[in-house]
Amino acid sequence: MKKLKHENQILGMLAFLSLSIGLWENFRQLWLEDNGFSALQISQITSIGTFASVLGIMFVSQKITLDKLKGFMSFVIVIKFFNLVNLFYLNGTMQNALINSAIVIDIMTSYLIITSVYPLITIFVKNNTVYSKRKLTEYLFRDVGILVGGFLIGKSVVGVFVTYNVCLYISIIFLVGAMLMMFGMKSCATISENPKPAISMIQYVAKNNLLKTYCIYSFIGAMAMATGLGLKMLTLTNYFHFSESIATNYLVVIGLVCDLIGVLALKYLTPKNDYVTITIKFGIRFLLYTVVFMTDNLFVTGIAITWSLLIGAAYENVCDGYYINSVENEYQLTFTNFRYIIKYVGEAIGLVFCGLMYGKGLKYMFGLSAFFMIFQISLAYKLIYMRQHPKTNVLEKIQKCHKKKEETV
Repeated sequence: MKKLKHENQILGMLAFLSLSIGLWENFRQLWLEDNGFSALQISQITSIGTFASVLGIMFVSQKITLDKLKGFMSFVIVIKFFNLVNLFYLNGTMQNALINSAIVIDIMTSYLIITSVYPLITIFVKNNTVYSKRKLTEYLFRDVGILVGGFLIGKSVVGVFVTYNVCLYISIIFLVGAMLMMFGMKSCATISENPKPAISMIQYVAKNNLLKTYCIYSFIGAMAMATGLGLKMLTLTNYFHFSESIATNYLVVIGLVCDLIGVLALKYLTPKNDYVTITIKFGIRFLLYTVVFMTDNLFVTGIAITWSLLIGAAYENVCDGYYINSVENEYQLTFTNFRYIIKYVGEAIGLVFCGLMYGKGLKYMFGLSAFFMIFQISLAYKLIYMRQHPKTNVLEKIQKCHKKKEETV
């Protein structure tokens, strides 16, 4: 029961944080556009922020241990709070250098907290179901945040006309809720076991073919996704000519249905044949993106975007959960950080490609994304084969050898 209490406290904090992120980040691109930034500049700023997040995660993996993780996350969430307040007052000032810096900090702090949530949970409980619950909590409450923004934007509430900056202010209020939840958690400093890894993370991944292939898969997958959908709100408002309210409501409906599909997939829909699962999640997306590139049809493009968003939360346990939970506890935090570094580097590169292709036309965005997906799907199939036909793990031999040396000392 105590483990369940800790798990629920962490998921409660994540829920408030996701509400804040969903509300603000849905309008962040449009907020920047209102402040005079072009689509290419927005993609570049986002990419820089993502690269900065990689550096931050590298610091965490080197300096922060599990017993210090709660304190570190508390510090980062406070930084995020003051930075969002700063952004609120920078609106309309045309101080682009300060806005750039604040956006980079905003992206970096969000990623640092999000990437640290699951390692914090694994202190108390670790399995595929908990991993999917953590992902679904993030997705669901992020979509609720988007829903709040879509409901309020453009309306007058208690005499205040709701603009992008007002949504930022409400996002700050939700963030305060996450801060209070974080401060209310008991310290994890009493953890009795925080073993020192026997080998470095680079060695750990290099000697484990399954994890090595998974990291490459994560990199290419993130790059493919960001190339096609890195500028969703700008795509919907400028190419499809949706109003910000309609675009938001569209993302809300798709997001909530996506969360429902994720829950159903976790309980009922995951096929016994993982090859079928991967084909449903990525194969159909690849075919739709290819058709978009060949036809340059706006209707088909809308179907492709809708399918990509709908299937996003489904099959997380098959696509990621198995590989993450195969990692030993002493490597869990370090590997999680390493995995996110790989993923965010891919995402940052994809955002650059997205910004470059955005001006040329949507067909080029989705065509390039489809090209990357050829490698992503191939690696996904290879991972399933490796899982079903395991070979002797060289890493296990290294660890056994290390234990024998410790016993003889």
